[in-house]
Amino acid sequence: MGSAQDFFGQLWKEYALSDSRYLTSDTLVLCMETITVIFWGPLCFGVAYSILFIHSMRHPLQIIVCMAHLYGDTLYFATSIYDDHVHERPYCRPEPFYFWVYYFGMNFIWIVVPAIYLYQSMKAISHAIKKAEKISQSLKSE
Repeated sequence: MGSAQDFFGQLWKEYALSDSRYLTSDTLVLCMETITVIFWGPLCFGVAYSILFIHSMRHPLQIIVCMAHLYGDTLYFATSIYDDHVHERPYCRPEPFYFWVYYFGMNFIWIVVPAIYLYQSMKAISHAIKKAEKISQSLKSE
């Protein structure tokens, strides 16, 4: 992407100011983004479909997608922090704007939003199981 002059190439390079791993073919970034494109992206469409058509698989799929995003973002932050503190190899420019707006802000969204939807799904599944157990108990007592 470093030589790309189109709009998306320029966006990619702008984001790379906050994380240089995006211009260096970093193994973590390559693997994580490849998995996202191949698996998590299409699964997100599956979640959207299941929401739109009120499908019973909505919450199980939503939990998988949320956990994938939370895990990926945790690895993303953890490897960067580790390399910065242990190997003294920072990936972000020192200016606060690049760190707080680009690096932290644009990635923290991928923790907040999945955490909210994970909680929503866990609550919905828990409610459904409680209801099913109540029905099961009432049928046994008859």
